[in-house]
Amino acid sequence: MKNRTPIKPITFLILLVLGASHNSLGQFKLSAEIRPRTEFRNGFKTPSSDGFQPAIFTEQRSRIYFEYTQPKYKLKLAFQDVRYWGQTPQIFKADVGNTFLSEAWGEVNLTEKVSLKVGRQIITYDNERYLGDLEWAQQGRRHDALLLKVEDASFKSKLHFGFAFNTDDDITEPTFLQTKGANYYSTVGSYKTMQYAWYNKGFESGSVSLLALNLGLQNADTTVSNKQTLGFIGSKNVGKINLATDVYYQTGKIGTNDVGALLAGINATFKTKTTPITLGYEYVSGKDDADKSGKITNFNPDFGTNHAFNGFMDYFYLGQANGNVGVQDIYIKTKFKLGKGALMIHGHEFLTGSVQLKENGESLSAAMSTEIDLVYAQKIGGDISFNIGYSQMLATDTMLALRSGNKKSNNWAWMMITFNPTLFQSEK
Repeated sequence: MKNRTPIKPITFLILLVLGASHNSLGQFKLSAEIRPRTEFRNGFKTPSSDGFQPAIFTEQRSRIYFEYTQPKYKLKLAFQDVRYWGQTPQIFKADVGNTFLSEAWGEVNLTEKVSLKVGRQIITYDNERYLGDLEWAQQGRRHDALLLKVEDASFKSKLHFGFAFNTDDDITEPTFLQTKGANYYSTVGSYKTMQYAWYNKGFESGSVSLLALNLGLQNADTTVSNKQTLGFIGSKNVGKINLATDVYYQTGKIGTNDVGALLAGINATFKTKTTPITLGYEYVSGKDDADKSGKITNFNPDFGTNHAFNGFMDYFYLGQANGNVGVQDIYIKTKFKLGKGALMIHGHEFLTGSVQLKENGESLSAAMSTEIDLVYAQKIGGDISFNIGYSQMLATDTMLALRSGNKKSNNWAWMMITFNPTLFQSEK
């Protein structure tokens, strides 16, 4: 997306809202974010190869947020610019940066417990395994949708209904009004329609969530196929141990192919005097090499914040998305104070989520790789945070057989600083 938002209209909008807020019954908040991240990639997302050079770059996200709140409704506008350092010359007449609308939504309170939220918005639930904001990526993920929320704090319950119907502007306005194929949706990487219901119930020692979501996917022949995802997410405290699980099943169709895929995970977090320790296992189904049927058995975590799962080097469900292999993830995680900050350590053992074959027909070993992730985080005042990370992956012959690249030792390092100040906030 390369639409450029002029600076003057944004400046005018800031001045207009600041002036209006003095005589308003609501509260106005203006905030910003500057987040440059430098990365060293040497086998990130997929193994490197002999003769390849590591990639080094800095990518920056810059945002400005306008938030307005009244007892009856809320509004939010967010503009963002995402660019690589150096992609625009020092002296230029045309800006090749990406400046665009990140959020634009309004939420009206219909009753004390019922509200309606419409517009470009973040949709995120629970641990973000299936529906998340993807904020690690500089651009994030947004939906153009309508959201009906029924929430009762006294019963610790929430019920949300979401609806979306997407169109594009690849045909001119006169024919767009009505014509054969006027509703054909050609935008790659998105859905045509979405409907979902999400229910969450909190308890004294945990919570349970249920999700039912339908995706309408545009087929090349102008028809629409529908894929359903059903999910259960639960957590419970048992003494000093927190148990958590999530199970998702996908059914329906993609094109003319039936879908039947599974994701299931469980973990336990133990509290100690110095640090919590989490032990867990996750299975994401794939498709066996010997399975020649048209059925789709590899699970797709369509809108999840996938960077938070299966290792920070993003070998699974990001970039080269592991094809139909699936994955099993056996992991241990911990975090403890170090100096003025905290050090997070994750260890993963990855295996295939399906049976893959060699060229001679023998089964490949299930073991794919071992990954260690280290992240140090420190707050610098109330508005600034600093993060630095290093990841090391040791790939097996199976990984090299399934992916491009021939190096078993791969690594990734990064450093990020985030400024997130409140520039102005009016009194209520």
